[in-house]
Amino acid sequence: MGPDQQRLTSAERSNLVAYLDGELNEAEAQAIATKLTKSATARREIEALEKTWSMLDHLPRAQVSDDFTARTLTEVQRLSTEGGRFESAVRQTTQRVFRVAVWMVVGLLTVGAGYAITRWVWPNPTARLARDLSIAEHLDEYREVGSFELLDILAHSSEFGTDAD
Repeated sequence: MGPDQQRLTSAERSNLVAYLDGELNEAEAQAIATKLTKSATARREIEALEKTWSMLDHLPRAQVSDDFTARTLTEVQRLSTEGGRFESAVRQTTQRVFRVAVWMVVGLLTVGAGYAITRWVWPNPTARLARDLSIAEHLDEYREVGSFELLDILAHSSEFGTDAD
């Protein structure tokens, strides 16, 4: 594509209306002007845009009713008061979320305290069994003996190394 057929970039094309109205800064306006002087394709694009704008002047203009301004201002005022309601709704929702979070923290602390009490303060029945494991292992044998009298007799018998007195 030769320099006389360069097309406008999408950024330049979006700035064409501002260029025609003289609203671009000096650097952007100079870049578009340079491209228009060097490229016939770019000149055709801007000419098409100018023709479109001139055709728009021939279209009938929309007529607004007499109460359009009053309705618009009423709607703006209504929306502005609803904006205050929105802010108060956000504030109330934030307060509710904060309360729920506080209650959740209190609940978790209560559960944690209950767990700590049952874990470290409440007696653990399995700890006693672990302490007395040797007794538990021979419990059936101790039950067969029946009483301490038999153990006394056995302890003082000659079979176990002591003589009866």
